[in-house]
Amino acid sequence: MKLLRFIHNNKKLYGIAQHENVRVIHGDIFGEYTATDTILKIEDIKILPPCDPTKIVCVGLNYYEHQLEMNEFADKFPILFIKPNTAVIAHNENIINPKGVDRVDFEAELAVVIKKRAKNIKKGTAKDYILGYTCFNDVTAREIQKQDGQWTRAKSFDTFAPVGPYITTEVEPDNLDIQLLVNGQVRQHSNTNKLIWNVDFLVEQISNIMTLLPGDIIATGTPSGCGKMEDGDKVEVIIEKLGTLTNHLIGGEERLK
Repeated sequence: MKLLRFIHNNKKLYGIAQHENVRVIHGDIFGEYTATDTILKIEDIKILPPCDPTKIVCVGLNYYEHQLEMNEFADKFPILFIKPNTAVIAHNENIINPKGVDRVDFEAELAVVIKKRAKNIKKGTAKDYILGYTCFNDVTAREIQKQDGQWTRAKSFDTFAPVGPYITTEVEPDNLDIQLLVNGQVRQHSNTNKLIWNVDFLVEQISNIMTLLPGDIIATGTPSGCGKMEDGDKVEVIIEKLGTLTNHLIGGEERLK
């Protein structure tokens, strides 16, 4: 099932994507809900980010080939950092290239959406706390990341967390093809079976550090091949069984238009 959040007639709603249509949901996808008989066309709605996270917990250096290309290594535990929820944008919204920033990179990632409050969860129970999975682009101001030595400023600009378009439930996350295309050309291509630390480990261990709340996102890391975007580029994160997240990069001066 593919769950999405959207606006129709100035109302924020949840629904189930069904080909070119969406079936409206009554209730809360993080609690009790039922599918209604109301069917809308996808073209008649505005897709929103599929959830409203309190935080986005991101995992760095979780593919060995990416460690090699970055010449940075994590052996015992993944690098963790947090993106603010103010960075979140939806499918088909624009990534803003901030003024004064020379290099803005794409990073395709599998994202985990948390279903219910998770703190110190027991080993082997992570699936009980996961609503589903979606596509994520960990947009990064690369030269700022290198200047600072830590990653918060480089990762946290407004619009630097595209996510969506759907939350796909009832899918196994450990063997999914993942690609990123820039203007139709493949720039990243790997599989989640190459994750060093898998989804279960990440959910369990992160819950030992901080309380995860319904709608929070864990971005599981990017494979090798991440690189620079140029203004006007169309960027697509494509993950098997999950769909395609599409965004464009535009210059900072476009913010006011």
